[in-house]
Amino acid sequence: MRIVVALGGNALLHRGERPDAAVQQANVDRVATALAALAHDHELVITHGNGPQIGLLAVESAADPALSAPYPLHLLGAQTQGMIGSLLARTLHDALPGRRIAALVTHTLVRTDDPAFEHPTKFVGQIHGEDTAQALARHRGRPMARDGKGRRRVVPSPVPERVVETDTIHELLGAGVLVICAGGGGVPVTADRDTGALTGVEAVVDKDLTAALLAEHLKADFLLILTDVPCVYEGYGSPDQRPLLDATPAQLRRGGFPDGSMGPKAEAAARFVERTGALAAIGALDAAYEIVHGRSGTLVRPDLTVV
Repeated sequence: MRIVVALGGNALLHRGERPDAAVQQANVDRVATALAALAHDHELVITHGNGPQIGLLAVESAADPALSAPYPLHLLGAQTQGMIGSLLARTLHDALPGRRIAALVTHTLVRTDDPAFEHPTKFVGQIHGEDTAQALARHRGRPMARDGKGRRRVVPSPVPERVVETDTIHELLGAGVLVICAGGGGVPVTADRDTGALTGVEAVVDKDLTAALLAEHLKADFLLILTDVPCVYEGYGSPDQRPLLDATPAQLRRGGFPDGSMGPKAEAAARFVERTGALAAIGALDAAYEIVHGRSGTLVRPDLTVV
């Protein structure tokens, strides 16, 4: 079975953790353990988030006195793909002796007229207190939005249209390679109408939506979205919270999940199932094997209509 795995950014750096390389390596060791069992039996494509990492690089770039201007987000996204891809590839290499593994820097095509460029909503970077957030917004022109008890930077998140390297990924899979790609949703680019030339844009594409699109174009059998909760919860955090273990796309969309957390995951799963008729699931990283085999997580399946 061909499975596209979407790792949440929290798989590599948990809330409140120091963004040290050693911390991220320890978390990647846990990822490799969770995915190794699946990789023995199935064909895997692994995608990953990059919110904390790209935010850290953006802060460092903005503060570097050697630069006349900070690096744009699309180049910082490429840097995170290389860093996280290397961590994952090396760790999976050790966990899966003899398996061919490739980490690929990929680009995601977006539209120049996407309304997201006028309405930034995608969280990147660390959580700041109110005073720090106001200072960043005032002195650096960074839009900030509430995330839990603090505020984080928000950037445009246009809808992914196509992963430019999809054909290359397909060829690698055909050669038996485990592919790590589309990190952070891919490097966002636009294409010239006449020449097709690619230009990087100041944005971050949602990695779950990119994973769903990639899974569709690769004709995957299963989209597995891994996060830090065991399943989708209706009324999450309220006294009426209850697990949603089985859902159709329509049922999932009626949940009204927040944009900053479960919302994009639910939408990605719904889109993939609607467009392909295949299965998707959302659940905890450590239960990856159990989720695919129907023993954990939230299964998202096509609506069975009675004729």
